[in-house]
Amino acid sequence: METQYWKLKDDEPLEAQLAPAARLLQQGEVVAFPTETVYGLGADGLNGEACRKIFAAKGRPADNPLILHISEKEEILPLTSGLSPMAEKLMEAFWPGPMTLIVPKSDRIPEVVTAGQETVAVRFPSNPVARALIRLTGRPLAAPSANKSGKPSPTNAQDVLQDMDGIIGGVVDGGACDIGVESTIIDTTGTVPVILRPGGITEEMIQEVMGEVELDPGLVRPDQKPKAPGMKYRHYAPKAPMVLIEGPEAGLGVIRAAIMAEAWGLKVGVLALDETVGHLPHAAHLVICNAGKDLGDLAENLYTELREFDRQQVDIILGEGVSTRGLGLAIMNRMRKSAGHNILVYDRGLFRKKSGQVPEFLQGMVIE
Repeated sequence: METQYWKLKDDEPLEAQLAPAARLLQQGEVVAFPTETVYGLGADGLNGEACRKIFAAKGRPADNPLILHISEKEEILPLTSGLSPMAEKLMEAFWPGPMTLIVPKSDRIPEVVTAGQETVAVRFPSNPVARALIRLTGRPLAAPSANKSGKPSPTNAQDVLQDMDGIIGGVVDGGACDIGVESTIIDTTGTVPVILRPGGITEEMIQEVMGEVELDPGLVRPDQKPKAPGMKYRHYAPKAPMVLIEGPEAGLGVIRAAIMAEAWGLKVGVLALDETVGHLPHAAHLVICNAGKDLGDLAENLYTELREFDRQQVDIILGEGVSTRGLGLAIMNRMRKSAGHNILVYDRGLFRKKSGQVPEFLQGMVIE
């Protein structure tokens, strides 16, 4: 299949530029497009055959439901059998934006979208390109991240093409995404809102509006089965093994581990914040990706840098853990999954194993 590519121009009408992509979607094809979080792999969300093409393109497990994207708030009404006051309050507070709501599904939703569940996930993005494309198509768009399943999500069109060129109908290039991590998924079918996947709408923001919010136990304990089916799979994974270093001296731990890995002759990818990067030595086998000065920068850069390590063909990746406050909860969720939960804690000059495997170059130096 030839994948069409549309680079959007600021000096031309948006709807005219998006019209060919909308026609492909109406014909049941798959088109990637930008949102404020990551690029989505879109198809007509009410067309079961079109949605199956998403699963085929991604290599996505059939038990992993899709999120339906809408262009206006009221478009959720035909997709659900009823909204709770909780859902309506969250919609009023955070839509449009990076929040996905789990609500009871209506009979219009194809089973492939919900993976046979009685609920459906719905999101109202704030990105103007996404909204215009949904509006032109005239249907809700099912749109998981536009990458092969398991790989880091794409935040620019070139990364989409790397995974999907020749596989899908088209790619709309609307520039880089702003937030960089996927939307917050909230289950509204119980008595209190439950975060199934952390994202740009933080736990603290939801608490301020709702007064009470719970985290799915699967988010904080790897041994717990997550409620959201997709969260049980390894996601956001680069090709090289990754070790995440957490704790009060995480930055120092990254520096020490990087020096030791490089001394072993490994090509080492380092993902760390400004302060840590400034103290790393310049060495031939260190590939240093500066994640930025704060959590916002880290979220925006995370997937791009993980993909850069793939391009650089590093042997191992060392990531600097951050606080789980605010946006940090979403970042650490993605980083822990990227590392396959290979996590060390560095504190007072000592490495301690938290979970997973200890890399060979640190054997004998880690407290089990």
